This record gives sequence, C-alpha cells and structure tokens, in this order.
Amino acid sequence: MTIERIETKQRMSRIVKHNGTIYLCGQVAADASKDITEQTQTMLNKVETLLEQAGSSKEHILSATIYLKTMADFSVMNDVWDAWIPSGFAPARACVQAAMARDVLLVEISVVAAEIQ
Repeated sequence: MTIERIETKQRMSRIVKHNGTIYLCGQVAADASKDITEQTQTMLNKVETLLEQAGSSKEHILSATIYLKTMADFSVMNDVWDAWIPSGFAPARACVQAAMARDVLLVEISVVAAEIQ
C-alpha cells in the first residue's frame, strides 16, 4: 500500500497517488483577475496538466467537486465544463457555493481520477 505524494509542501501535496487512484488538491484559475469563463477554462487546463503528469487524463476522472463563489456563475461555468469534458466521460460531480480562500477567486475544483493502466 504505497502512497506517492507529488509536489508536497508544508500544507498539502498537489497530487497524491494510492492504489491506482489519483487525488488532486484544489485547483483554481491561473489568473484570478479574469471572469468566470476564463477562470474555469484555465482551472480545467491545470487539472488536465496535473492528470497527465500523474498518469491519467480527463477521460479517467471519477469524481469532481466544484466550488463556486456564487451560484449566479453556475450556467456559465457549466458551458465551459461541458465543452471540456469529453462526451460519454462525465464523472460523478457535485457543485456547491462556497466562501473562497481569496476574494478574487470565482471557482475551484477538487478531482479524483483513475490512473491509466
């Protein structure tokens, strides 16, 4: 039962791998000064990069939890999500409104994925 931690710092690891499952720490936008569309797109781009680094892909996402600063952005965020996730590969997903760590952040995601065998 080996646990592999990648890019580990004092508070968290960016990626944790255990028993064929990959856990990503919460991901936010590359530039939090942008609108919800760009924040969502750059956040998902970061997820895709980390999954590839960990030996997985967006087609292997098992679950995603999305945190929105305001549910008023739900529809726009979903437009970006729907264009990003391949047809037929939608994971289990939850989306909730939450207070963000920084006021400029509009969206954050936590992802669990299967490792590509």
